[in-house]
Amino acid sequence: MVMFLFLVVALTVVVAAVTLAVVGGGESAPLPEVAPERLQDPLPADRPVSGADVESLRFPLAPRGYRMADVDDALGRLAAELAERDARIADLESALAGARAAAAHVHHVHPDKGEGAEGRR
Repeated sequence: MVMFLFLVVALTVVVAAVTLAVVGGGESAPLPEVAPERLQDPLPADRPVSGADVESLRFPLAPRGYRMADVDDALGRLAAELAERDARIADLESALAGARAAAAHVHHVHPDKGEGAEGRR
C-alpha cells in the first residue's frame, strides 16, 4: 500500500511539472515575436545567376525547417534562368547548324564555278 501511494504521489509531481512547463510557469504575457531569419545572400537581381551564387546560397532555418517561401523563390528564379539559357543555347545551336549548312552549300557551289572558269581558259 505504501508503494502504491508513493507511485501516485510521484506521478502527480511529474504531471504537475509537465503542465507547468507547457503552460509556461504561470506567466501572463506571451513570448515576444521574433523576426524570422531571411536569406543573408540572396541571388543577384542585376545579372544571371552563376554557379558560385548557387554554391554560396544558404537558406536560414525556421522552427520547422527551411522557410518554404525562400526556397520556392530561389528555385523559381533558378528554373526561369535555366529555361532562358536552354532556349538561348537551342537558338545558338540552330543558328550554328544553319551557318554550317550555308557554308557547306557555298563550298560546294564555288569549286564547280571555279573549275568551270579554269576549264574555259
